[in-house]
Amino acid sequence: MQLIQTNPFRIAGILSNATERELQKQKAKIKAYSRVGKEVKSDYDFQILNDITRTEDSINKAFSRIEQNEDKVNFALFWFLNANPFDNTAIDYLKNGHEEKAVEIWEKVTFNKEISSKNFSCFNNLSTLYFLLNDEYFLIKGIETKIKLIESEYFESFVHSVADETFTIDNEKQIEKMVDELLTQFKNQYSSSDTLEFFSNCNGSTQNYLSKKFTEEPLHRIENQIEDTKKKRNENKLQAYKFGLKLFTDTKDDLSVLKTLLGSKDLKYKSIADQLANEVIQCSIDYFNKSQENNSKDNYLKSAQKLTKLAKSIAVGKLAKDRAKDSLSTLEEMKDQEVNKAIALLNYIKLQYENAISEIDDQVSDMRMTMSYNQTINYSKVEKRKANCLDWSKVVEVVGEGITMNDITAIQRCSNQSKVSEYKNLVDFLFSKLGPIHINQLKYICFWKDVKAAQAKSTAKKVGSTISTATDGGCYIATMAYGDYDHPQVIELRKFRDIFLSKTVVGRAFIKFYYRYSPTLVTKLKNKQNINLIIRKGLNQFIKAIKK
Repeated sequence: MQLIQTNPFRIAGILSNATERELQKQKAKIKAYSRVGKEVKSDYDFQILNDITRTEDSINKAFSRIEQNEDKVNFALFWFLNANPFDNTAIDYLKNGHEEKAVEIWEKVTFNKEISSKNFSCFNNLSTLYFLLNDEYFLIKGIETKIKLIESEYFESFVHSVADETFTIDNEKQIEKMVDELLTQFKNQYSSSDTLEFFSNCNGSTQNYLSKKFTEEPLHRIENQIEDTKKKRNENKLQAYKFGLKLFTDTKDDLSVLKTLLGSKDLKYKSIADQLANEVIQCSIDYFNKSQENNSKDNYLKSAQKLTKLAKSIAVGKLAKDRAKDSLSTLEEMKDQEVNKAIALLNYIKLQYENAISEIDDQVSDMRMTMSYNQTINYSKVEKRKANCLDWSKVVEVVGEGITMNDITAIQRCSNQSKVSEYKNLVDFLFSKLGPIHINQLKYICFWKDVKAAQAKSTAKKVGSTISTATDGGCYIATMAYGDYDHPQVIELRKFRDIFLSKTVVGRAFIKFYYRYSPTLVTKLKNKQNINLIIRKGLNQFIKAIKK
């Protein structure tokens, strides 16, 4: 410890309770040696200490620093004195490099003992030696022992052994002065938390002083960092995540110190912790909003959530905690906002379609109830009306505006597979109602499959369905010729079958014959375009005749 290594008593080569006569004699001796260039040695150049080179200048400074009584006391606390036989024996061991023996002797007269006029010097010497052992355990014991000495009524005996009998001292002020010296010593070597741990065994007054010392600076530093971050955030919101993260990291130790000293229920701690949490939350909000506005490719949602969770971890007051909780809840909802928005839009279109179809079906049902025996419903028109129940060009326009490429990128990243599956089903529904041109305009929303391949498959399915219908109880040959079971001409032929043929014996025989042999004929002729054209022309003439 530098307080001991550079102690003026050490440089002067004397013990701290040396008499004025001994002090002047040593001063003269060292100066005489220095003038002739002879190396100056001292009986108290203990092996546990670093090597020392004494110069005339360093010697003069050392003696000048211990001329005043107050200085003598301050420096004596970090050096050794010989006030009894125990000290004499222990110091001899120190001279010979047997530090453990010195510790053993001084501990015998101090361990579980009260301070008295016979052992006060042993408490000081032992604590000074503890400081030199380079071990945090002994450092804590050294501080505890030193403060115990200063607080005792026999500290006055220590003071008068190194200073004039007339000199008086304030014990509490002396503790504060020693604490200040130690804090300066530890500043660049230990963290604030470690330093506080060194004083953990000290009493209330010392803890209060430490609390004051350790709270003022951290509070000031945190307040400055909050203001600095706020300024940077307002100037560049796209970088707010980095600013918020740095603020949290840079204030972590100071906040921990304040919590240790003040406690989480202290108003000062609550105030600064909540200020800090609120600024970190605001960094998260500004970063998210600006990134979203700029269509950033970064995973800004995840970063914003991380920052808000850090803020929540330091918030103390209800308002700050609730704000962090609400912000996290909002971000969680925003996590699936693109897929939720797309699902809502597609669901709305589906609902409009279903309502329109339902309305048409109701109208057809009403017509059936009111129409006369010889009236029929043109189902071809009904189906065409259903197919065009929505303005699909407008639908495509709305979907194109409502679901962007950026939305699709976010949907592809979405981890909620249930929502993604729902989205896919809705897209499939929409595409089943659109024509090739419209599908091509929106093919980017169907990111999981090749739209052209899907269209080809759909077309094949429709053809298969038509052929299936033609072999499954309908007007087989007519369906094949016109390509659609619900073609108006096919509907006319079915009406002729139901109204006229089915009413006579000959007609029913023909229907039976037709159903038996036409499927085979359809299978053979379905790809013969020229033959189908001839059949279609013949049927057109037949239908024209029966409608007269």
